[in-house]
Amino acid sequence: MVSKINLLMKAAATLVLSAAISLPGTARGQEKPRLILQITVDQLRGDLPTRYYDRLGEGGFRYLWENGVVYRNAHHAHANTETIVGHATLATGTHPSVHGMIGNLWFDRETGFTTYNIEDARYRLLTEGADVDKKTEIDPTQRAARSDGRSPAAILTTTFADELRSSSGGKAKVVGVSVKDRGAVSMAGHSGTAYWFSKASGGFVTSTYYMDEYPGWVNSFNATRPAQQFAGTSWNLLNEPESYLFGDTDDREWETDVGGFGRVFPHDFGDGGSPYFTTWLTLSPAGDQIVLQFAKKALIEEQLGTDSTTDYLSVSFSSTDYVGHVFGPSSLEAEDNILQLDRTLANLLSFVDEQVGLDNTLIVLSADHGGPDAPGYLNSLGIPAGYVDPDTWDRQAAIDRVKERFKIKGELIETYSHPYVYLSDEVKNNRQIDQAALEAAIVAEISKFSGVALAVSSRALRQGNLPDTHLYRSVLNNFNANRSGDIFIVFEPNWFINDFDGLTVASTHGSPWQYDTYVPIVFAGAGLSASVVGREVYTIDIAPTLSSYMNIKAPSGSVGEPLLEVLEKTTE
Repeated sequence: MVSKINLLMKAAATLVLSAAISLPGTARGQEKPRLILQITVDQLRGDLPTRYYDRLGEGGFRYLWENGVVYRNAHHAHANTETIVGHATLATGTHPSVHGMIGNLWFDRETGFTTYNIEDARYRLLTEGADVDKKTEIDPTQRAARSDGRSPAAILTTTFADELRSSSGGKAKVVGVSVKDRGAVSMAGHSGTAYWFSKASGGFVTSTYYMDEYPGWVNSFNATRPAQQFAGTSWNLLNEPESYLFGDTDDREWETDVGGFGRVFPHDFGDGGSPYFTTWLTLSPAGDQIVLQFAKKALIEEQLGTDSTTDYLSVSFSSTDYVGHVFGPSSLEAEDNILQLDRTLANLLSFVDEQVGLDNTLIVLSADHGGPDAPGYLNSLGIPAGYVDPDTWDRQAAIDRVKERFKIKGELIETYSHPYVYLSDEVKNNRQIDQAALEAAIVAEISKFSGVALAVSSRALRQGNLPDTHLYRSVLNNFNANRSGDIFIVFEPNWFINDFDGLTVASTHGSPWQYDTYVPIVFAGAGLSASVVGREVYTIDIAPTLSSYMNIKAPSGSVGEPLLEVLEKTTE
């Protein structure tokens, strides 16, 4: 039963929101911004921007934190905290159960193959030979893709960018830019234009979903061979080693040496001839710097923010994610990357100020997910942590017990792609098997394996007979009946698989635990005044907040709540 206090609070919030809205214009009755700039930093855990605050510059994180509305208790509310899941949630204002992007990969029962989230064979890349070089790609989700074609077709709802385009009669210009294809495509939505960095070509690419040929400015940009500017250079520390929190711990045994990039500074990019050259760029601050250069070019050439129609630019920075995986979030590399990202952000915001004006730009910064510290680092502090190796599980014995109990002759498991276990079609289509009992039996067996904190049956999720706890709710928010597996597995806190398809990594995300769900949410620019909000908010709140600010309808599946502080706070 809803308490009278909760009803009163909701009524008060409704009155405040109603008072804040004054048509026409934005939610505060002011002129609409000329540009909405949505910045997403991949794997930016909520504590990282302020961890090194004393050494940040004036124009990047400090500008946002000291001039914006800062939500310091913001989280994703879904269990599988992976890149596409978080980006799509930021874009749509709803959970993966609704927008459908339940993981970077899922098993497609119709085709019988594992699917990469935005792969679409109907829409090839415009640049020939720009598909993934599977020999040097460190991202296993990219290697799993069966086609180099890309589109947003698998996103089941509209995005804020789509609604902005729709509300303006198609006049609003929408551009998404990232190193990662899924980082660009998800934010640009179904109606915008997405560009991403191709490690194979060393330039920015898109697919025929968006256009039949590149604009001249994209060809001109790629003709400069942007990756080659880093040939013959190294990733060097920005400051003296003794000024760093992790300055005396440059070489840790759990860090990964990718293709000879090394575990200590300086990290040499070589002469540009190595097959790993562009991969090294993306797992260093250079990846973000290349994205910055392309985003600035797009802002100018696409004339974003130059007229009375509000335009949208999404910039997704990915280096923090790659550095976190390879070296761990509490490493000298990760620390230096944050300091260099701060400069990259300052450069971007300064450029937007020159071209559009920050008072004419509504900025929102968040992250697609956080990330855990490397177990080795935590162990050095006496904190229990470790890696899970499913190959050590006695899986066959467990399978045999289940098969014997339910008289199953053929295959029981189709595939296990963490966090989902998919049962075989033969078993699922067998009407003589009590499916609820079968899934419960498998859950019981999986729960015995080392490192497993929770196993949840999809049938139990459908029936809604599970405890109403934060953990179960996050798994439910991740459940889409057509894409999710039959069993969802949650590992113990600070335990995870560190094998990226043969590459051993220091750290990886993808859980419902705090370190993976905790992200920053900051709104700034456009006349907002500074404030800090301590209550818990969610990333699903961002898209409806942007929609309310613009007085347009929220994305089709949106379930988030508009953040009233953004709608109210303006400089006096």
